[in-house]
Amino acid sequence: MAEPYIEQVEYLDVLTKTGKKTGVSKPRGDVHRDGDYHKAVHVWIFAESTQELLLQKRADCKDSWPGLWDISSAGHISAGDSSLITAQRELQEELGVILPKDAFELIFVFLEECVTNNGKFINNEYSDVYLVTTLEPIPREAFTLQDTEVSDVKYISFGEYRSHLAEADPKYVPYDVNKQYGLLFDIITKRYRENNEARSLVLQKQLRRYAPVSLTAELTGLGDADKEALILLVRAAMIMDEIFYLQVWHSNPVLREWLKEHANVSQLDNLKWMYYVINKSPWSCLDENEAFLTTADSAVKLLPEATKPITGWKGVQYRAAFPMLKPSGANFYPPDMDKMEFKLWTTGLSLDKQKDATSFFTVIKRHSQVNWDNHIFDSTHLSEGSTHDLYSIPYSQEYHPFLTRVSDLLHKAGDLVSSPSLKRLLHSKADAFLSNDYYDSDIAWMELDSKLDVTIGPYETYEDSLFGYKATFEAFIGVRDEKATAQLKLFSDNLQVLEQNLPMDDTYKSKDIIAAPIRVVQLLFNAGDVKGPQTIAFNLPNDERIVKDRGTAMVILKNVSEAKFKQILNPIADACIAKEQHELVDFESFFTHTICHECCHGIGPHTITLPDGRKSTVRLELQDLHSALEEAKADIVGLWALNFLIKKHLLPTSLEKSMYVSFLAGCFRSVRFGLEEAHGKGQALQFNWLLEKEAFVFHPNETFSVNFDKVEEAVESLSRTILTIQAKGDKEGASLLLQKYCTMTKPLKVALQKLESIHVPVDIAPIFPVAKSLLE
Repeated sequence: MAEPYIEQVEYLDVLTKTGKKTGVSKPRGDVHRDGDYHKAVHVWIFAESTQELLLQKRADCKDSWPGLWDISSAGHISAGDSSLITAQRELQEELGVILPKDAFELIFVFLEECVTNNGKFINNEYSDVYLVTTLEPIPREAFTLQDTEVSDVKYISFGEYRSHLAEADPKYVPYDVNKQYGLLFDIITKRYRENNEARSLVLQKQLRRYAPVSLTAELTGLGDADKEALILLVRAAMIMDEIFYLQVWHSNPVLREWLKEHANVSQLDNLKWMYYVINKSPWSCLDENEAFLTTADSAVKLLPEATKPITGWKGVQYRAAFPMLKPSGANFYPPDMDKMEFKLWTTGLSLDKQKDATSFFTVIKRHSQVNWDNHIFDSTHLSEGSTHDLYSIPYSQEYHPFLTRVSDLLHKAGDLVSSPSLKRLLHSKADAFLSNDYYDSDIAWMELDSKLDVTIGPYETYEDSLFGYKATFEAFIGVRDEKATAQLKLFSDNLQVLEQNLPMDDTYKSKDIIAAPIRVVQLLFNAGDVKGPQTIAFNLPNDERIVKDRGTAMVILKNVSEAKFKQILNPIADACIAKEQHELVDFESFFTHTICHECCHGIGPHTITLPDGRKSTVRLELQDLHSALEEAKADIVGLWALNFLIKKHLLPTSLEKSMYVSFLAGCFRSVRFGLEEAHGKGQALQFNWLLEKEAFVFHPNETFSVNFDKVEEAVESLSRTILTIQAKGDKEGASLLLQKYCTMTKPLKVALQKLESIHVPVDIAPIFPVAKSLLE
């Protein structure tokens, strides 16, 4: 006897009025009866060549808007499902179109609040609105329509469709184009009707903010075998670029290849490519990650099997999409994952699995997305043993094709080099890339004592602005400046003394700070996460286990520092510093504070004990706020530390005033990076605090000076505030501090407008002639 048919009831997640999940799900009918807020997706297919949108005609049996023309495809997000998978599935089920995730561009979230069917159907719906851009319209006969949902499809000019909606044409499902849904038409209009000449001028202006600078290093101290190894190391570093492009966004690598291939088509195309090379993505680092490209600029991909085959038609050609808003989770997490979903998932994991999820060296993925990509069109199908859609995957597996190449190059270079410590570093790092265990290789990096200086691997977490957990790949290759390195022993020898005298409660101080090795290097090549503004120094590793056990090591890039001082800080001082203090801006003070900044990353709270007795780390507790606050700490505590060392007669008194004035000039340099970037955000916090405490003075002639009577106390008070927030793992306190002080105040705006008007570069764009000649 056949089993009776039982209709599946669709459950929806109930949201708050602000769109947050409540943890409750209800049957779809009950949600619309009770007017509960819930989520859906809207998918629009747009044909570039004809400037038309695809519409579907809703089936006559639909419970809302039967028989009317509507969105290309739409549907509710069922309880537990993700937005992107729902968008892909609805397109397949309703129209028979199967597209990968890189075809879908999230353009905005739309809230619809309406009542129909005489009050029986209440729709309070948050919809993720996606745009799929194809080159040509998809032929009508290529569609496979779901007759219970769709009765017909047609293409219509987006301008004509907007007019129908504006006139409330009864044949079309209504959307108010004078309110939020007008964004769809505004985006398309701006994207395809922008003046190329005007756009070229904007890109030229953006490019002028970077001063091209050749960075060289003398190779006279290297033997022939070391020079041969250096070629292999530069090639390995270039693979860090390949990984980093992918870490930023999943369609970023194909965008890069497309822009490079078309760079010589026109002046505009060349400018797009030049500015992309600096930013390594379509988002401008110096404009708070505002997109300078759109999906209309992106690569064209052909998908012959996206629909049923049609004779004489080669298939769907679509643009590889990216969102206008830079994704906070980059490509480390599913693009439609939010913090709440991550928290609910990790709460149910074992301690070891939780550590994997928050590890520097894992990517978070969806089983459902992987299944879809493998043409398993069942979102309920999870891998064996899985109970949640999310899972973590180690870098060694995710980036395996790249890392095997890097590992091979490093082993070959390790066999060639003469330095035993460099040999150990290269072989251990080659092994780490394949094992995903970086502990031993990071120790080897800290103990490096070689003329040839190499930093390569996953380190910084700035790109992960969702949590600050995931590390990006980078590489710095240089030649050690032995004389300058020897002069810096003072700082590493006094770290424990600085720790014990930090302006914070003694209970938070560590008694086992380890002297940090400092290496001064002349940079000859960098790659990977070195986009936009260039770093002048770094303090690594970030792994709290190593910081606790062994401390950190610092690398100062002297030729980068010299270039920035000459090209940027000197002109800033000329424009913004009061005449009587102008001579106090000097390279020695700028460079010494840079060193002290990096030293101060190694002191202060790292591994902490929370008020409830739990052990944790500052990074884990402050999450996305950690990077900005840590940069501010290193800066301001660095000033405090210089003053402390001067008073102990360990540094010359000539720095006593110049360090503060040079720091003031440096504030304007860093804030120009933008308040979306950790260094810029941290610098704004410090500048506004010191201005409020009258340590910095803004004069009527729009110049600035340091009040030497108040600056020492103001520096110490901010140092104490930040260190205490970190020691307590106080995310709320960090948030309040950044909200209050991380703003573009009037004095900052005045200074930045002045610097822009006289065309002072914001940063440098390095050129590496030595590396280029080696590869040739």
